[in-house]
Amino acid sequence: MFSEERREKILEQVESLGRVLAKDLAQKYGVSIDSIRRDLSIMEDEGLLKRTHGGAIPHPKARNKPQHRLNRYGEGDVRQHSIAKVAVQYIKADETVFFGGSSIHYVMLKYIPKNVAFTVVTNSVEIAYQLRDFANVETYLIGGMVKSSGNITDSLANECAKQFTVDVNFATAGGLSTRGLSLATPEVAIFHQTILTNARLNIVLIESFKIGSDLFAGMTSPLSKLDLVITDDEAIEDKIEQLHSNGVKTIIAEREDH
Repeated sequence: MFSEERREKILEQVESLGRVLAKDLAQKYGVSIDSIRRDLSIMEDEGLLKRTHGGAIPHPKARNKPQHRLNRYGEGDVRQHSIAKVAVQYIKADETVFFGGSSIHYVMLKYIPKNVAFTVVTNSVEIAYQLRDFANVETYLIGGMVKSSGNITDSLANECAKQFTVDVNFATAGGLSTRGLSLATPEVAIFHQTILTNARLNIVLIESFKIGSDLFAGMTSPLSKLDLVITDDEAIEDKIEQLHSNGVKTIIAEREDH
């Protein structure tokens, strides 16, 4: 395999998995770890990804691109499953929760309790469609213009969202830093800020590689508005400590085979 072909494959992995490790790539492609590091350096210079300690993550601009519906609503990766398993423990009987249309929310559907009656408010056509088969779940779909992803976040949706108060908002974001949560586009940020403002408890579900990043649209919420952050066990200790020092409680979800 030529180096150009290898870099194409590496980029596919970065985009699908959200993070790759140099040692794993070296083993997979049968080359030295130095060769992989050169590949990652070249790709970073070309703006295709961002190097991290021991590997790489998607470039922030690439991460801002909306996922195709088939990728967003797939099996999910180990990080998402570990986060989802912890998150569903916060669903209580007779309460109302908010599910957005992220891949983690879709993974949560595999683990939500089936013996507890509760209500879901969502802005995702796909999530609402999947919930129709849950006899214990009453579902409300926020209205507005449906995007190709199946999510609804326009100004009409924002006005509709103002009518709901939820007990638990399972929030997601493209980035989380000491400044707060951030998302890719202003429209989506405004919508989720409304949900967050009207929630009694805000729980952030976020993969570790997104912690420490700020995205284009700015903050949907400062840290002071977040009650809990659930992330995976690849989280860097210094970044978690920064959250703790700002008063944010964090749970590290241990990964396991799902």
